[in-house]
This record gives sequence, C-alpha cells and structure tokens, in this order.
Amino acid sequence: MTYAGTIVSRGRAPAPFPRSRPLNRLGVVMALRRNPLAIWTERHFTERALAGEGLRGYGVFLADPEGIRRVLVENAANYPKDDLQRKILAPGLGQGLLVAEGELWRRTRRILAPVFTPRRVAAQASAMQGAAEAIAARLARMRPGRIVDAAEEMTRATYDVLKVTLFSNGLAGDAASFSQALTRYFNTQGVIDPLDLFDAPAFLPRIGTLRSRPALRFFEERVAAIVAERRALIEAGTEPPDDLLTALLKARDAETGMGLTEREVGANIVTFIGAGHETTANALTWSLYLLSTAPDVRDAVEAEAEAAAGSAFDLAAFPVARAVVEEAMRLYPPVALLSRQAVADDVAAGVRIPAGATVAISPWVLHRHRALWSAPDEFRPERFLPGARDAIDRFAYLPFGVGPRVCIGLGFALQEAVILLSALSRRVRLDHAGEVPPEPVQRITLRPKGGMPVRLSRR
Repeated sequence: MTYAGTIVSRGRAPAPFPRSRPLNRLGVVMALRRNPLAIWTERHFTERALAGEGLRGYGVFLADPEGIRRVLVENAANYPKDDLQRKILAPGLGQGLLVAEGELWRRTRRILAPVFTPRRVAAQASAMQGAAEAIAARLARMRPGRIVDAAEEMTRATYDVLKVTLFSNGLAGDAASFSQALTRYFNTQGVIDPLDLFDAPAFLPRIGTLRSRPALRFFEERVAAIVAERRALIEAGTEPPDDLLTALLKARDAETGMGLTEREVGANIVTFIGAGHETTANALTWSLYLLSTAPDVRDAVEAEAEAAAGSAFDLAAFPVARAVVEEAMRLYPPVALLSRQAVADDVAAGVRIPAGATVAISPWVLHRHRALWSAPDEFRPERFLPGARDAIDRFAYLPFGVGPRVCIGLGFALQEAVILLSALSRRVRLDHAGEVPPEPVQRITLRPKGGMPVRLSRR
C-alpha cells in the first residue's frame, strides 16, 4: 500500500454552487421540489448561525458545533423532529424508529439496541463477507467494458447483505424488485409537497404520496409475508434465527414488559430495509465515483484489500477503505438535513431559539463549511486516516446524526460498507461513464440524479 495520506488537490466534488443571494418565497418552494440542495447560500457555508422568518415561520440555521451539541445532545428533549419531517417520512416508514417520538421511540430503541451491540455487529462480519464476495464475483463475470448503474448495483448489494444478516435469508422477494420499489419511493415521496410546506389539511391529496402508492403496497405485501412466515416458525416451537426480525417479534421491553404491535413491527422492518440499506448503498455509490477520480487512493484501497484477502474481518486492517467511505459521507452525507422544533425557549450558538421555532442542521452544509474544513469541497480521504481523524470536531461531522437519536445501526453500516468496498476492489474497477459529473439530489436521502453509470473492468 503506497497511499500515505499525501494531500493532493483533486478539484471540486460535484455539487450545486451556493447562491450569492437567497431565493424569494416562490423560488424556495420550487427549489425544495426540484432539489433542496439548491436553497443554500454562501452565508450558510461561511457563518455559524442564521435566524429569521422563513416559509414555515421563524427558523434558526446552525453550523456551529457547540450549538449543535446543545440542540442534539445537551437539550435534546426540547427538540423533537419537526412536523414537516414526519409528514415526509411517515407515509412510508410509519412509526418505525426513524419517525417515532416520545415513549414509543424510547421503547423501540431499548428493544432493538441488543441487536446492534459491537459484539453482535462483529459477529455478522463473516456473513457480510460471504455476501460481498458473491456480489463481487457476479460483477466480475460481466463483460469488460459493460456499463452498469452503480447506484442500482449497490442497492442490490446492500439488500443481499441485509438479507443474510439482519433477516437470516427471511426476506421475501428479490433484490431487483426491492431496488425498483425503493427508487420509486424516494423519487416520489421524497419530493417536498407545497401542501406540506404550508400545513394544508391532511385530506388534500399529495402528488408524491399518490405516486408512491405502488411502492408502498409492495412493501406492505412483502412485510406481511416476512412477518407471517417468521411468526409461524415461532408459534410452531421451532427455534427461530437470532436476528433483527426475531427480536422485533419476540422482544419485550425490560422496563414495561411490552412488545411491539404488528404495525410497529412492520414499520421497523420497512425502516431497516428502506432507510437502513439505502443510506449505505448511497455511501458506496459515491465512494466508487470518488475513487474513479483519484487513482492513487484507489490503488491503495486495492492493495489494502489484497493484503487482507482470506482473513477474518478486522476493521482496523482497512484504514484507507474506511477513510474513503467516511470522506464520501462527508461530501455526500446520507441524510442532508436534520430538522427539529423547539418546545420551549432556548439559546444555542448565542442565538435565541423561541418555542415553536424550527432548527435546521444540515450535514450537507456542515460538512462543506468553510470555517470547519480545509478544502471542504475536495475529496481528501486522508482527513480520516488514523491520527488525522482525531482533529475532526465530533459535532462538525454528522453522517449518522449524534446524541440520543444517533443512528442505531451506524456500526453495522460502516462495517458493511468497508467489507463491500474492499471485496469489490479485489475483483473489479468501476469507472464513471457519464458524459457529465453526477448531480447529487436530495430525496430524503442523497442520491445521484438519474443513477451512476460506470464502466466495468476486471482486475
């Protein structure tokens, strides 16, 4: 491995340019529908906090690590998810862990926590490696020069890993069908509807919700089949696999003795199938694109993968692959915006936050903020190599959120991404084949518009 974190200027990673002036109200509405990344101005990328009246009343924007600590950790109980975020997520994810609030969220989190302990996640590495090798072998059998969609391939790959780990091959249906349904869901339900922006009555139909119904029906049918099959196994007295699905069906909260209802079980299955593996797939898609622009880093990832071939997985043996994934999530964070609504008056980053105000924390902006990062728009994975990573403020880098609502599966996702990236790097190369650089679009998650065409070659 020759890559030692040498700083190399690689130009600006594809992204909308910040606006010199803010949009008017109509412009904001149109931008939120087309691509919410287009609303940010130069001031957002240079200032630590901004406040004022917006489309939905008084709002505060924070890009100050200490202010973020205040909102997401120190006084997190004062800042539940805002109504707009729940309106966008709830039609597909129901009252799963990502959407739930209050006691339901606390109970669900306690029930699921044992599934994602470091020991349990580490024990999944072998199954992840097996799935990753099969995926890499399938791609290696394809004709050299063939152009495939990396976004679609990574969605299939993460689905296959999810199937053999958290669901012990208990997922009904094939990867391609789930991939198509997920793409349809995010590209329809993920578009912010003006009716939601202006709190129109719930009975008025939302275009995105109407267009996403086929995908939602698909998930409902598949989840019903998954639950019915596993519940029948449990009721027959057969010892079920010790996985997420069994935990959802059998678990009882140690504090209350309560389990999850059928609807809550279904919502959490969809959450982990949808939001869980979608975010990892996007991180891998952007990682592959960025590697195709940085031959020196790709050479190092390949050498690292070759050196570890045939060994039991140890995350410490893959510092470059991990740094690539983490830098990809800096430039293209899986979730581009975290929004909260203040219950009571508060102060963060020296700014007064009145009760009812919306607080916007955008990892997209935070991760490219001029005051927090050197060369913030460039792909420089050396930032995350051992030693260098310690200099990064914990509250300046939020790919998985932070505080009580930090992503419960962050360890699982990072391990999965590194295993998949390394397995692919041993067998194939995927070079960007688009005529123009990819355009990131915010559709709940951060996706490349129109997919990510790549040209395949064998190693």
